Amino acid sequence: MDATHRPSTTADDATTDGRAEDFWERHHRSQRPGAARVNPLLAETAAPLDPGTALDLGCGAGGDTLWLARQGWSVTAVDISATAVERIRERARDLGLADRVTAERHDLASSFPAGRFDLVSAQYFHTPFPLTRDRVLRTAARALRPGGFLLIVDHGSTAPWSWNQDSDTHYPTPAEVAADLALDPAHWSVVRADMPRREATGPAGRTATVTDNVLLVQAAGPEESK
Repeated sequence: MDATHRPSTTADDATTDGRAEDFWERHHRSQRPGAARVNPLLAETAAPLDPGTALDLGCGAGGDTLWLARQGWSVTAVDISATAVERIRERARDLGLADRVTAERHDLASSFPAGRFDLVSAQYFHTPFPLTRDRVLRTAARALRPGGFLLIVDHGSTAPWSWNQDSDTHYPTPAEVAADLALDPAHWSVVRADMPRREATGPAGRTATVTDNVLLVQAAGPEESK
């Protein structure tokens, strides 16, 4: 999910109709199609890797998906919004990337894309709706090929444009996220867990210093997994 274009609706407002797909569909229909930006921590992590297969969870406007495809990755882009999925397909066709991008609609609370991946990206994988996030991310870890990476980037602070302005919000640290995932260290290892700060740009060009909570997990390689 795009870090800089989150809906401004509060969690209480968002749950009035009780349907996550309707909420996210309204959100994406309200956004003008355009050139979405890649999330910087994904670019930083993926740049030194050899391109392979990637999965973009909650792909939103598609900035990460299209950036990965431009770098030579074969990307499966997943979102609950049919509008988001169709716009990514159209943008990939327009950019000559259709052979590298597969866009699928999934409600990750109930379904998960098939396949094995060298990189799974979960950028700001938050929602104002109930979601067993840990289960989804464990499924993502199990979908990694040997030596593959799961990159989880979460909000670590409240941006002025965030839909959640609750001052009492607790942002789980990378260590807490890793503990909740409870991945077997014999099969997955944590290679990065930190909380960098950066200048972010939100809607209407507003800027602010934000904290990102970063967890990078690697699946054991072929020799290690024996």
